[in-house]
Amino acid sequence: MLVDRHYATDVEDPAQVRAMPVVLRIERSAPPSRTDVLEAAAAAAVAVCLDERALPGGEWHDEVVAWVRGRIRKVSRRARGAHWEAVQALPGVTITVGTASARAFVPGRVADLPKELSRLQISGSELPPDEPGAVPPGAYELWLNPRVEMTAGKAAAQVGHASMLLAPRLSETGLKDWAEVDYRCAVRTPSPADWDELVARPGVVLVRDAGYTEVAPGTATVAVNHRFA
Repeated sequence: MLVDRHYATDVEDPAQVRAMPVVLRIERSAPPSRTDVLEAAAAAAVAVCLDERALPGGEWHDEVVAWVRGRIRKVSRRARGAHWEAVQALPGVTITVGTASARAFVPGRVADLPKELSRLQISGSELPPDEPGAVPPGAYELWLNPRVEMTAGKAAAQVGHASMLLAPRLSETGLKDWAEVDYRCAVRTPSPADWDELVARPGVVLVRDAGYTEVAPGTATVAVNHRFA
């Protein structure tokens, strides 16, 4: 079900555009670290896709399949306080990492977005860079392209794409182990030289953005730092 990104230029019917909303909890009084936000978003996105409710016969299955068969968009929004609490009632998965929480929702038509989500701001999801610690046990490293500037909201969507592209490359045992640590990811920014070495590897899992916002179509934004057997 989880497939590669594509960035076709054919015209879409705006009424049929589908996306996965991802809401980042950013409280004004105690903002989370950027790294924690990105790691929570990456885990939440893949958690929705691998949830048992997304399997054939599950209540989320048809919506997830319809989304994956089209253009795999994610739209990040920010929420705090009562607005964050309100979206917890909508179908999705919340993941908390350190100081941050993110909730990914069952994808659907943008035109049908519930008001609890549509009222949330897309822009302004910016957080300063931070110094992440060691990679946690069981986590997969997602490397951000050091030559590409992205807001925290944009980067959250990109690492969500990366975690989805990673999942089909794992064995059944690997997926089970990953699920046991809540699909833990470690988002890092490598040196340009290390990035170049990684993306030159055969079979590297690489996100190329569709170019709807912030970056040009086909831009490599995130790569998975893992050697597959």
